[in-house]
Amino acid sequence: MTWDTRVQGLLDKQEIHELARRYSRGVDRKDPLLLRSLYTSDGVDNHGTVFRGPAGEYVDFLESSFEFIQIGAHYVCNHLIDLDGDHAQGEVSAPGYHLFPGPNDQMIDAFVRVRYLDPYLRQAGNWPFSPPAVLFTPDH
Repeated sequence: MTWDTRVQGLLDKQEIHELARRYSRGVDRKDPLLLRSLYTSDGVDNHGTVFRGPAGEYVDFLESSFEFIQIGAHYVCNHLIDLDGDHAQGEVSAPGYHLFPGPNDQMIDAFVRVRYLDPYLRQAGNWPFSPPAVLFTPDH
């Protein structure tokens, strides 16, 4: 492997790391425009029993829940990436915190641990999430 190939691999991985962080930022800041920009045009999202379908519809689904979440904080941890030319696969551990209204005007704290298994495809120098699907799994 040449020096240039190794450096390009590091740059590609950094771009993909930033993609995962931008996703977390989009959800936490309730920014549907940012979220829509993170998928290929034919992107699919698979959040297990919560949602499975076209990425645009997933963002619509998220947007409909934004009004109920007072605080959202997601953390990208242990992000591993395997590069293969213009394709890549990643695995992200992502603890998340949510604060939302509950019954009797009480606030509910929810801490979740999830794992994302993400495909990526280089397009025009960028690395968006690509089909077949972003797979969300509860982290056990």
